Amino acid sequence: MKKLVILSGAGISAESGISTFRDNGGLWDNFRIEDVATPEAWVRNQELVLDFYNQRRKQADSVKPNAAHYALAELEKQFDVTIITQNVDNLHEVAGSTKVVHLHGELFKSRSTKNPDLVYEMTSWELKKGDLCELGSQLRPHIVWFGEEVPMMETAVEITEEADIFVVIGTSLAVYPAAGLVHYVKRGKPVYIIDPAKPEISIKPNMTFIQEKATTGMETLITKYLPTES
Repeated sequence: MKKLVILSGAGISAESGISTFRDNGGLWDNFRIEDVATPEAWVRNQELVLDFYNQRRKQADSVKPNAAHYALAELEKQFDVTIITQNVDNLHEVAGSTKVVHLHGELFKSRSTKNPDLVYEMTSWELKKGDLCELGSQLRPHIVWFGEEVPMMETAVEITEEADIFVVIGTSLAVYPAAGLVHYVKRGKPVYIIDPAKPEISIKPNMTFIQEKATTGMETLITKYLPTES
């Protein structure tokens, strides 16, 4: 089986109803990044940070995967599929994808503030002050905040270097280091970029742009391009 590697971003989840950074009227409109998504914010006001992610978790818990998520899961019948996602929701997993690498953390997990290796599945959408890990320290969202290292980046680079086909879906390729993954695809391997707007990147001969939203773009990818690659 050929190795199909997907880099997914906010655009694929937006079609399920999850707000992105840039959405008007979304959750982020009411908060500054510096107040809810940085290590400094956590030090200043744990309750505000916890409440913000509780709201995000509650919203994510109310939505379902869309056709693009299900199409990616279905491709496992033809390809060795690994999804590298910038998204913190679990919609890829709910849709049935079995190999998902979360670059920016996972919304439905918490972790110890004392030992980052202690990570816990959450059984509800709410994480409260006073919820402790086994070491007795406060649990925090299992999210990579702005200013923190991306611990899964090295793994993502290794996966990308092994790709026979690389697909970018629902991301503007503007957020680094994730956006840099496209440059690790081996020379000559096809890269398909699905997004309504063409990203501002250096265009290479192996790149094909599908300027559509995630759901219809996946249909185009599968019917027009992938059959000749499988």
